Amino acid sequence: MGSTSCTPVIDLQNIPSQSDELILACEQWGCFRIINHPIPATLMSEMKTVVRSLLDLPPEIKRRNTDVIAGSGYVAPTKINPLYEGLGLYDVGSTEAVLEFCSQLDASPPERDTILRYSQAVHDLAMELGSKIAESMGLGKDLFKGWTCQFRINKYSFTPASVGSSGVQIHTDSGFLTILQDDENVGGLEVMDKKSGEFVSVDPMPGALLVNLGDIATVWSNGRFYNVKHRVQCKEATTRLSIALFMLGPKEAAVEAPPKLVDTEHPRLYDPVVFEEYRKLRLSTGMRAGEALSLLSPSKH
Repeated sequence: MGSTSCTPVIDLQNIPSQSDELILACEQWGCFRIINHPIPATLMSEMKTVVRSLLDLPPEIKRRNTDVIAGSGYVAPTKINPLYEGLGLYDVGSTEAVLEFCSQLDASPPERDTILRYSQAVHDLAMELGSKIAESMGLGKDLFKGWTCQFRINKYSFTPASVGSSGVQIHTDSGFLTILQDDENVGGLEVMDKKSGEFVSVDPMPGALLVNLGDIATVWSNGRFYNVKHRVQCKEATTRLSIALFMLGPKEAAVEAPPKLVDTEHPRLYDPVVFEEYRKLRLSTGMRAGEALSLLSPSKH
């Protein structure tokens, strides 16, 4: 059960005829690979090169990448996750925010150009994917317009001593969906199989992107979508890089299941929640693997 073959693969150019598979992947796996997406392979590889150079910058420069909301800036290695560090960019949809990120890290003009092109392309892709999910459920395609997206670039510095240990603890993502350009040479990402509760490795698939669903997707879908638990295991002594875009939620409005997904057979499972409030709830309770959702159930009042 350790192969890629178990992770569903969705052909983005074939969506109307693959709509059922798309929704099934959201419900049963909470993650899937997408192929035939609009991000050119050359841009993906250029971005990977830029990411490597940004994460190799001296710590005092990386520390200029400050938080806009909790946890959105530079994350240095910690006792809990000593092998991990990351840089973040909140609100990828804003050119101003992207340029600010580039300035913080003294990105060169060519690097800046790559970051701008990649962030625009992956932001557009997140919006397109949101539309396709909504349409596949018979809902309006503009439901996710204006939702904030956040970028995080990750580096795992695996050593011979760390082989067999965890690069990042088990968690779910807090937002709606994550589009991940994972390391096509270094595996280690594992997702929890909804049925068995066991971890299954998601092996690299060059050119494809991985989509994970987070807690907000479970709220929005009234419990239908699976917020997949995942972790990164150290398989070999090397550096592993990944680039993640998180589609979080609306800036101010609360997230709730659309009326079409709520009826007498499927009563509302979660109270409406503003993403930033939910994120604070996760941070303050230390519930990082979806358990905080239980605090949103209407029966709690």
